[in-house]
Amino acid sequence: MSKKPNESGSDSTMSEDKPKKKQKIVYIDDGSTVADMSGTFGKNGPQPRSTFKERAKTFFTVAKKMVIPLLITLMALTLVYILVLVLTGRF
Repeated sequence: MSKKPNESGSDSTMSEDKPKKKQKIVYIDDGSTVADMSGTFGKNGPQPRSTFKERAKTFFTVAKKMVIPLLITLMALTLVYILVLVLTGRF
């Protein structure tokens, strides 16, 4: 008995005849809550939050990284504005 090629012309037969077996998923309830899984609670209660100094350091680090892209964007918009003024004859 010879195999018939499918519509795409390949000799391999697709698993159209046999449905794939579905993997069975087993859910285990260990009594955990979302707060337990988030890592905000330790063995001795809630973990301490970040201090004001740590938050300020993070804020200013991020702000420093945004200054150059901000200036480049402002310069580009200013150049486009001046170009529009020159082309319309209002400069």
